[in-house]
Amino acid sequence: MKIKIISILVLLSVILVSGFGCKRLDKNTQAAVKPVTLEYWRVFDGPDDFADIIAKYKARHPHITIKYKKFRYDEYEDAILNALAEDRGPDILSIHNSWVRKYQSKLTPMPAETSMAYIVVKGSIKKEQVPEIRTNKSMTLKQIKDSFVDVVYDDVVVDGKVYALPLSVDTLALYYNRDLFNNAGITEIPQYWNRDFQQNVKKLTRHDNRFGIIQSGVALGGGENVERSIDILSALIMQNGGTMQSSSGQILFNTVPEAYKNNNYNPGLEALRFYTDFANPAKEVYCWSDELNNSLEMFISGNLAMMFSYSYNLPVIRSRAPQLDFSVTSFPQIEGNSFNVNFANYWVEAVSSKSKNKNEAWDFVKFMTEKSQAQTYLDKTKKPTALKSLIDYQKEKYAELGVFTDQVLTARSWYKGKNPLAMESIMVEMIENVNSGKLDIQSAINLAASKVQQTVK
Repeated sequence: MKIKIISILVLLSVILVSGFGCKRLDKNTQAAVKPVTLEYWRVFDGPDDFADIIAKYKARHPHITIKYKKFRYDEYEDAILNALAEDRGPDILSIHNSWVRKYQSKLTPMPAETSMAYIVVKGSIKKEQVPEIRTNKSMTLKQIKDSFVDVVYDDVVVDGKVYALPLSVDTLALYYNRDLFNNAGITEIPQYWNRDFQQNVKKLTRHDNRFGIIQSGVALGGGENVERSIDILSALIMQNGGTMQSSSGQILFNTVPEAYKNNNYNPGLEALRFYTDFANPAKEVYCWSDELNNSLEMFISGNLAMMFSYSYNLPVIRSRAPQLDFSVTSFPQIEGNSFNVNFANYWVEAVSSKSKNKNEAWDFVKFMTEKSQAQTYLDKTKKPTALKSLIDYQKEKYAELGVFTDQVLTARSWYKGKNPLAMESIMVEMIENVNSGKLDIQSAINLAASKVQQTVK
């Protein structure tokens, strides 16, 4: 019924707008109500996920039409770059949070304000709907810092300008197989990367008579066959006190921070050592090898006790393994740390520098990322919120999703350079150089940092 009412209102508004009689309007108002079509490109989410938001916006601005187009992930970035090179393509585009600086020159930063025509009723005797131009101020930098979780400000604000806004922020969490935990007699789910965690991994791992792994305790230690291995390793480095990159763009994950100079402790190196130990046959926690299947496939098949992933894999696992008894809990932390560190992975909505309707495009981005519209989107897609004001709501309404939502306030990210895929390949190579014995840990991490630095420029 609600959708029908909105549809009727939109239809009536269109009819009324067409009958305004532009001769009675000043030139500015005539220009403001000229028909505008905004192209909106995204991945993952379908048109139905935005139908209500677009209809609500259309009811306010009947002259604006939003054409939503969903792409496959593997074709998306090429489609964007080709379209922009040919001066066509989307007015609004969704980009990964790690792409913002990479795309900076191709984006239009958020203006201080947008001016839009709204439909209002005027006249005391003869009621008439007429367009009225209103100016809406954009959020200040302080308001963005106060409204969105901290990682958002760090990612979308570049040189004091806002280049995008998010609808959600996902975080790494721990997926675990309940049956495997019960069979191993483990009653407490690990909260920390401590001795208990390592002992649990040993209990949950099974080898054949040739020391081959037939059941893994945790998907750690590998590169290519561990889902989001680089995000996991990045989180470990940051939890351990390391810095991935300076504000000026210098790669630092291989260096000793000032706070550790006296004891010569290298957080990045020790995090890499801890991570790769799980793929080292000489270690007690050995539970992973490059001969194993992808970690998601292993988990779905019931041969993996623990893996680390994002909320987007919840429906994937349920649809492919409906009988699998699994649950999700918080990403482990370092015991004794006074603060938690989690890892963020999300997409943001931006406006193309090639758009001929930048004012309208940014007005829609601002509209859909407001609390009411964001909640509509999140309820449909079951994704964790980017807005602080919706955290408690999601934690109460969606118990399993609340695990991810609970971590957004402590989530971090880092700029992965102008070629994020190349960066990930370099980091995977670093892991495999250690696992194969091709390089020692210090040499491997130094080489990777040097190579990643080249992708930042």
